[in-house]
Amino acid sequence: MLENPYVFKIQRYSIHDGPGIRTTLFFCGCPLSCCWCHNPESQAMPLKINMEDIDRVAAVLMEEIEKDLIFYDDSGGGVTFSGGEPLCQPQLLFRLLDLCREKEIHTCVDTSGYGEANVLLKTAQKTDLILYDIKLIDDKAHKKYTGKSVGPVLDNLKQLSKQKAIVRLRFPLIPKMTDTDKNIERVMAFLNENTIYRDIHILPFHKAGEGKYEALNIINYMKDILPPSDERVVKVKEQFESRGFSVTLGG
Repeated sequence: MLENPYVFKIQRYSIHDGPGIRTTLFFCGCPLSCCWCHNPESQAMPLKINMEDIDRVAAVLMEEIEKDLIFYDDSGGGVTFSGGEPLCQPQLLFRLLDLCREKEIHTCVDTSGYGEANVLLKTAQKTDLILYDIKLIDDKAHKKYTGKSVGPVLDNLKQLSKQKAIVRLRFPLIPKMTDTDKNIERVMAFLNENTIYRDIHILPFHKAGEGKYEALNIINYMKDILPPSDERVVKVKEQFESRGFSVTLGG
């Protein structure tokens, strides 16, 4: 679609990336390397986009977005910018958010929270909703399983909370990694003590992206990890609810 693809996939009729029926644009580039990543092809950073190319690229992407306007109107949906990590390409992201707002298209930004605070806060001002992953609280574990410190993720969420940004929290439930009683207790304690957010979506690990690892000839650290049982998912849901959270299963 683009000579230098800054977006590696456009998924239409998505119902798990925000309210209603959505078009999801997956941005190239991510600073994290989560062991359970379902889009490992997104992790390589794209070429830096020139300012003079932003309007051209955004125009091409908006043409794709506007093909689905009828679905947004009928379902209360819109566009979700995912990845990868959309905060890695802030100027393109900002331009697309502005264009969507001009056309009254609802927007979500799906982020790991790992990025520059000023970029995230500006994003929060431009979008209707932020989908924010909170995975691990322990810094050593976060570095082990994602490749980066958890500090920016937690600090950025505190800043969003102070600004009362509209955020939907998402907790990836990954066996042996995020799915430990200790981590879950620490996640709940952090949110209760440091944020205004009490709604959370639990995202159970699945094997949907497994074939990509073989195709890309990269190590799949989750090869022998099974998705959590239904019983375990319900137990974790009840654990969050016991601490005052409103819980939704899935995106």
